[in-house]
Amino acid sequence: MRIGELAQRSGVAVETIRFYEAQGLLPAPLRLENNYRNYTRRHLARLHFIRHCRLLDMSLEEIAKLANLENAQPCEFGVVHETIGAHIRDIDNRIQELTELKQKLQALECHCTGDHEGKSCGILQELESYTDSCDCCREFELDCCCGHPHHKIR
Repeated sequence: MRIGELAQRSGVAVETIRFYEAQGLLPAPLRLENNYRNYTRRHLARLHFIRHCRLLDMSLEEIAKLANLENAQPCEFGVVHETIGAHIRDIDNRIQELTELKQKLQALECHCTGDHEGKSCGILQELESYTDSCDCCREFELDCCCGHPHHKIR
């Protein structure tokens, strides 16, 4: 099958298929006499594999690691478990970072009065007043020994 049909059957854009080929995630197809690429069911299956991995938010590096195990010996399959475990830990870290970000945004949102008639926006004031250093000594908070309260969104 030609690349257009492969794209249609796999749900992957032609440009993305070429990118995956260039990255080595998709094996290069054989060329026909007219120099057209000839894709097979194997290419389609690999694209389904890649697409499923991408839906699970795996990186191209993770996908390559897993895809390269296609012809591996059973004793090498521990890499699959390690890769998935590392991906789960990365997701847990991202969830923690997003939770912290949400808390910061919620704290910022509390500065909104809702009534802006004749008043400036409390959120914008807080955004403008943010600093990485304390107001009294301009030392970075981690190094500050002044004991004064720091005016910083936490």
